[in-house]
Amino acid sequence: MSGKLPPLVEPAAELTKEEVARYSRHLIIPDVGVTGQKRLKNAKVLVIGAGGLGSPALLYLAAAGVGTLGIVDFDEVDESNLHRQVIHGQSDIGKLKAASAQESIAEVNPFVKVYLHTDRLDSSNALEIFRDYDLIVDGTDNFATRYLVNDAAVLLGKPYVWGSIFRFEGQVSVFWEDAPNGKGLNYRDLYPEPPPPGMVPSCAEGGVLGVLCASIGSIMVNEAIKLITGIGEPLLGRLISYDALEMKYREVKIRKDPETPKITELIDYDAFCGVVSDEAANAAAGSTITPAELKAKFDNGDNFALIDVREPHEYEIVNIKGATLIPKDRILSGEAFAELPQDKPIVLHCKSGARSAEALAALHKAGFKDATHLGGGVLAWARQIDQSLPTY
Repeated sequence: MSGKLPPLVEPAAELTKEEVARYSRHLIIPDVGVTGQKRLKNAKVLVIGAGGLGSPALLYLAAAGVGTLGIVDFDEVDESNLHRQVIHGQSDIGKLKAASAQESIAEVNPFVKVYLHTDRLDSSNALEIFRDYDLIVDGTDNFATRYLVNDAAVLLGKPYVWGSIFRFEGQVSVFWEDAPNGKGLNYRDLYPEPPPPGMVPSCAEGGVLGVLCASIGSIMVNEAIKLITGIGEPLLGRLISYDALEMKYREVKIRKDPETPKITELIDYDAFCGVVSDEAANAAAGSTITPAELKAKFDNGDNFALIDVREPHEYEIVNIKGATLIPKDRILSGEAFAELPQDKPIVLHCKSGARSAEALAALHKAGFKDATHLGGGVLAWARQIDQSLPTY
């Protein structure tokens, strides 16, 4: 059976004189033409996240003439966003990302209607938000939201374009359980279960090359346009992997997994994906100190060891004076136990607290019962105690 799909959206009644002028380079492409552009005008696309992938996706969807865009994002623009989230600028720092994105879209294309959804997306509101849109574009950076988007799209019978990025690599695919060509797939056919907590670092922990967002985001928009207008072969049943360092694209076939359970309801995705392991959560429950408490230890001259469990390149960016660097993996493997002091308490810290909680669980298990960790990590220390330090 062909991978081709019928157009997702019926054409609008007309294009105005101004729209004909604006989209003329689309209109003279035979595959798109006036009818294709009318379909784009009539389309309602919801973009999850106005960040790294959402930025180019929203700009190019708007420029292409998608008539209605929804933006789901509750976050605010931070300076660390600007190297990759090109829909925002310096003057937008502190604004809601959704509102900042709306302003940029108005500059790109004033004919586009924009609706903002600034509550945190969760199982209580996802179906209501998704219901009015034809297509979902998912540019989120965490597993809990990815599974939520997938399951809500499946329950509503809607297609969605998925992308992900990390350091120099990106992936794109299209999922549509009820695809009319009989090749329906969903994200759980690719990833039935989320990875264990801490196994896959986020972009905030591992970084991402800014320009990679444009490469992957533009592919996502390309797929959205193909679905809306019914042209080309969409990435349904195929995953494109891109390596920016090697400048290579690779295609992987995705097949329906007969073992994938039928999705009948939305669940608690934070619990399903886990932010930290149960062991880490239990270890941190009674053994977490605040930045103020750590400062008091320094001020009082307490005899303790402060261990930074991040990676060397992170330590170079910012560190707490007096901390010793021992990366988390060396602690989890037990390799670093001999380097840890037995005669004084240990305080662990990482960037924001998740990795140090995992390392804390390993230390407690190894007999370092009085070990604690810094809640909020070096970011909390920089914001609450030493504002001269940079954050990342």
